[in-house]
Formats: sequence, structure tokens, C-alpha cells
Amino acid sequence: MPDTPSAPLLLGNQPGSFPHSVLAERHPAIIKQVREAFPYEPAQHRALDELLVSCTEGEIEPLPADAHDRDLWEAWGLREYTGRSWFDVPWLWSESWFYRRLLQAVGYFGPGPWQGIDPFRPFKLAELDSAETGEELAALDDLAGRPAAEQAQALLHGSLWGNRADLGFRLSAEGARAADAAPGLVADDSDRLWSPLDATGPGTGTLCLVADNAGRELVPDLLLVAHLLESGRIGRAVLHVKPYPYYVSDATTADVVDAVRRLTGAGGAAAAYGRQLWSALSDGRLTLRAHAFSSAPLPYEEMPGDLRAEFASATLTIVKGDLNYRRLVGDRLWAPTTPFADVTAYFPGPVAALRTLKSDVITGLDAQTEAALVAAEDQRWRTGGTHALIQVRAPGRTIESKGS
Repeated sequence: MPDTPSAPLLLGNQPGSFPHSVLAERHPAIIKQVREAFPYEPAQHRALDELLVSCTEGEIEPLPADAHDRDLWEAWGLREYTGRSWFDVPWLWSESWFYRRLLQAVGYFGPGPWQGIDPFRPFKLAELDSAETGEELAALDDLAGRPAAEQAQALLHGSLWGNRADLGFRLSAEGARAADAAPGLVADDSDRLWSPLDATGPGTGTLCLVADNAGRELVPDLLLVAHLLESGRIGRAVLHVKPYPYYVSDATTADVVDAVRRLTGAGGAAAAYGRQLWSALSDGRLTLRAHAFSSAPLPYEEMPGDLRAEFASATLTIVKGDLNYRRLVGDRLWAPTTPFADVTAYFPGPVAALRTLKSDVITGLDAQTEAALVAAEDQRWRTGGTHALIQVRAPGRTIESKGS
């Protein structure tokens, strides 16, 4: 592994910083929105009140002795962080802990009548059923007659920019919509992304896609998978989703089913894609994976052995979204010119990141690009969601053969 200098972990204890605003402002807003989305009972309202005080003013508390995942969280750092302020532990950890505690507060883990009820489902469905989603699906009819390579590139960029439909991000970015006018890629390795898939025989490669958000982002992810399966560019796909509701809009198995049903009910080319996906799920060409580590408050460098083996066997792993990018490269304030290949050298196989920029973490930029972004926007380009990247690390001859 290259000797990459380390960088400071992101914490939320610096007033005015983006992590601090998430902990101090976004999380209370999410509690309010969840409280209003369901007719929760008095005990749940009390638990939400307690969570609001704890996450903004209090300390991290242990899980109940009978919590089903207590051993996991203690292995993930809960023993070490109990009694400390939410703002003084790694930001990635405290964000993940917030969602674990929110689910506990609303009774998601049960037992009881609210067990298994996704507190974010109304927001996900509203987006999936929106007029904007319908317009995007109708546009697929125009894409259907184009060459396969052109379709693949269009669907790749649809998957990339679909990441902007992040409900948690939008809760604190209502005023930023006017800034959506001119998005741009700050890094584009899209040509290199196809190399590992093209190096295998037709219909033989395996794609792992680590999904991020449900709704309008998950739909283009599924469209990309369906196209790659139908065109024979891959023989099998594994879609990694969250084992429980997470970060407001992160995709679960139920969200995948909702998205496929939305496609099949849309008519035209969208419905054809939906039928392809339904068939692929039924015959095993597309499988779902909801590994516990998908919701861990840790970087992927600390992934368990079974997950490492799965990624090692994949022809290519695509990691979607801002949170997964933070977990892929480490949630640290890297110098933006730190090579992406260096910070992902631990990853056991070829990996690509598709991400719109919504947090401070960034690697793999050239100095000229960074300077231009800073000159134009100071540091706002890091968090505004108007820039994106496609970065690839695919070691070995597959990249060298393309002249990269």
C-alpha cells in the first residue's frame, strides 16, 4: 500500500463547520419532520424529545442491555465513546449513531405495533411518485433507440446525478436550489470505469453496486444495472442496500421493490426495464445484500472478512453517494490532491466512486481544478451538491491496456 500521509478525522465540534451544522441543525430538523410524518404515541414523542436533547446538548449513552445489536455497536466504538459529547467523536460515527437512536425512539426495533415501520417512508414514496420522476422515466423512450454504448454512458451519468435527489441533504439545503444551474464534474474517470467489465467475457462479469439513496436516485441505479445485464456487459449484479432505514433516504430492500414497481407501472421503456429487473431478481442474476456493516459507523477499510471476500470476487464495485464515498476514502480532511488510488489501495478489487459533493471530504483532484474551484466558490464547492465526480481505481493490466 502506498505510504499515504494521514489527515485529521472530521469532528463536529467546530462551530461554523459543515459537520457542526449537521449535528446542530439538520438532526433536529429530521426529528421534527419524522415526528410530524406519523401519529406516534406519547411514549415515542417522549423518546424523540429525549433524543433531541441528547444529540444537541447531551452525551452518548449506552444501548439497552437487551438491544439486538448492542454487541455490534460496542465493537464499533460505543464502549469508547459512551459519556462523550456527540460533537467530540468522529462525525461519521455520531451521524450513524443518530439514526440508530432515532429508530430506537420511534419503536422500529420493537417489539410493538411500530416495529419495522420505516419513519422515512412517506418522504421516499412522495419523491418516487413525483412528477419529476415521471418525466425522467418518460425520457427513457428517447434513449431506447440509441447505440448501447451511448445508452450506458447516459445511464451512468443518470446514476451519478441522481445522487442529488438526497432527502437528508435537501432538508438543510432548501435555499440552495437556485445554485443547481450549472453542475460540473470535478473528476471524470468514466472511460476507465468500463475497462474491468470489458476485460471479461460477455455475460460473465459480476458488478457490485453499493447503493445510496432510495427514490429518484435508486431508479437510475437500477436502470444502469438492467442495461448492463441486458446488453451482456455483466452476467450478474449484487446490489448492496441498508439493513434498516438510515440517513433519511438510504435504500433498503423495501425501497428496491417500490422502485421496481414504479418502473413496471410507468409504461413504455421504463416498464420494460422494470420487467427486466423483476426477472433478474427472480432468477438470481440480480441479488440484494443487506450486510450489517452497510450501516456501520466505520470506514470500509475496517470491513469484515466476508464482505472483503465478496468485493474481491467482483469484476467491479461501484460505490454510490456522498456517505459511501466518505466511508470509502476515510472521513478525513484530506488535501484534495491526495491520490484517490492511494486512499483506496486497501480495497480488495476494482472500485469506482460515483458521487455528488455534499461534504468536506475529497481526494483525487488535480491542483489546477482545486484552485479554480476555490477561486470561484471558496470552499462551498465541497458541500453544495452542484459538483460531482467519477473516480476509478482498477489496478493491473485492465487500466494499462487502455493507455491510462
